[in-house]
Amino acid sequence: MQKKSLKFATVVLALLLSACGILQTDKVDETKTWSAAKLYAEARDELSSGNYEKAIKHFETLESRYPFGTYAQQAQMEVAYVHYRQGDPALALAAVERFIKLHPNHPNVDYMYYLRGLINFNDRASIFDFLSRQDPSERDPKAARDAFDAFKQLVERFPNSIYAKDASARLNYLVNAMAQYDVHVANYYYRRGAYLAAANRAQAAVRDYRDAPAIEEALFIMVRSYDALGLPELRDDADRVFKKNFPNSDFLKGGRKKNEPWWKIW
Repeated sequence: MQKKSLKFATVVLALLLSACGILQTDKVDETKTWSAAKLYAEARDELSSGNYEKAIKHFETLESRYPFGTYAQQAQMEVAYVHYRQGDPALALAAVERFIKLHPNHPNVDYMYYLRGLINFNDRASIFDFLSRQDPSERDPKAARDAFDAFKQLVERFPNSIYAKDASARLNYLVNAMAQYDVHVANYYYRRGAYLAAANRAQAAVRDYRDAPAIEEALFIMVRSYDALGLPELRDDADRVFKKNFPNSDFLKGGRKKNEPWWKIW
């Protein structure tokens, strides 16, 4: 009786293990017979449906299974885009850099420069939240500068790219934003009595972003900072440049007493 029970249990166990093996094989072999075209189409469908993880899995399977075709190169670009859509800038940038390194002469490499700019441009931890109570001197404007570099490379290397016009518009915005950031930091230093730091930061803005609207205030901060430091020659030089470029500036208007230097009133 015990031998029969043992034999029955052995058969049942064998059947269960066999069933598990079949199920596991089915899961592993889901895409085993798919062509490169089908893998790409399925991945795109998953992307359109918002199933980003599955889309990435299909694109990566496509690249590993068919590494030398045009589909593999397209899959590499798509992976970068999907990570971007997922809100994972680190993985998106890694995928972009990998593609540019592997395929510097690819006919669509301009898109990867554009995507690199977008990833950094839309970085939520960038410099553009001026309403934050955080010390602005502690923020890192790296994302904005990286976006600027990417868009600049795109415009310079691929002036006829379909992405060049939008990249140029974003460049203008970034120049203004980075100049305003430097002025914001310079103001922060000035309010706390760090006049040398304020003057240096304002001077950097004038030097690096000559055509930005924020330069008007940067020059004004330089004049006030040099005055506070007791450096009349530097103050007067900055004053001449300021008045020459912004003769009708609001910073020059109202509030000062007769014969009082205008930089004393703000």
